[in-house]
Amino acid sequence: MFSTATKVKGQGVGSAYIELIGMLKKYLPNDFDIEINKYNQADISHYHTINPSFYLSTFSKKRGRKIGYVHFLPETLEGSLKIPTPFRQLFYKYIIAFYKRMDHIVVVNPTFIPKLVAYGIPESKITYIPNFVSKKEFYPVSRTTKEALKHKYGYEPNKFTILCTGQVQTRKGVLDFAKLARENPEYQFVWVGGFSFGSMTAGYTELKKLVENPPANLSFPGIVNRDKLVDYYNLADLFLLPSYNELFPMSVLEAFSCGIPVVLRNLELYRKIIDGYYLAADDEAQMNRIINNISADNQLWSDYHHKALKASNFYSEDHLAEIWHNFYFEQAKLSKSKGDLNVKKK
Repeated sequence: MFSTATKVKGQGVGSAYIELIGMLKKYLPNDFDIEINKYNQADISHYHTINPSFYLSTFSKKRGRKIGYVHFLPETLEGSLKIPTPFRQLFYKYIIAFYKRMDHIVVVNPTFIPKLVAYGIPESKITYIPNFVSKKEFYPVSRTTKEALKHKYGYEPNKFTILCTGQVQTRKGVLDFAKLARENPEYQFVWVGGFSFGSMTAGYTELKKLVENPPANLSFPGIVNRDKLVDYYNLADLFLLPSYNELFPMSVLEAFSCGIPVVLRNLELYRKIIDGYYLAADDEAQMNRIINNISADNQLWSDYHHKALKASNFYSEDHLAEIWHNFYFEQAKLSKSKGDLNVKKK
């Protein structure tokens, strides 16, 4: 495994990496010998981030079968990072060059496949494997516990609470989230996350002003340690991600695993992977109507609570463990032409 994803807190790539390592150690401890950021001989080298040092390592014969994990494309960075114009195109070319160095690509988003093909990567070299979360780390709680968590973190126990988690970025829809808070003073709004990339964040100046002076019913707790994140999901009554452009957000899977009804912008990605499990909104006005409907309708809330739990079963680590096991063993077999392997028997 090659990754520096955990060096930047509060980003989904790091969460996905942590989940995968944890799953492999829990479910498949006797199937693979895993080393992290070591340049020893390997049957498979799985690259989670696109560091230049990792790119250079791909030219070594020790790397075995090279697997690239695609969490983003050049176009998905628009609206996330403010990259100086002279360097933007060069960086975007580097991203694709890194992916092309791989023997095989894993995408977390099926809509990436035709886009990668357009960049010149054969579809036969691309596999879709979704993200997942651990039910041990993200789990539902009782109504009484939910109220206690609201009180613990300084929120009114009896007020309907709407949560979003993720980096504070323009493309995430933070400004729409704030507008919804202003339009609904009777509810509590919470955005967990911060500026993981500091002033490089697109729209940083405007967003920083909002974070420092939010509406009275909107709070920004900042980047929360992963072991405390489950508390924020469980103090919420509704998860709302108003993002305009997404990959495969870990936050949605975490909300599902906690049994929180989910509202998302009506994006193609979501229709491809989780259609039927969430409430879709075309714009901020429709989000407003959904919030008011679900806060007043216990049956509607209960229906999407159960839908969330059903979705979480499909995107759970025990289900994905088998998929990753089969994928890695198939890739190891394809590496045989490169030399002797140390593949363990199933």
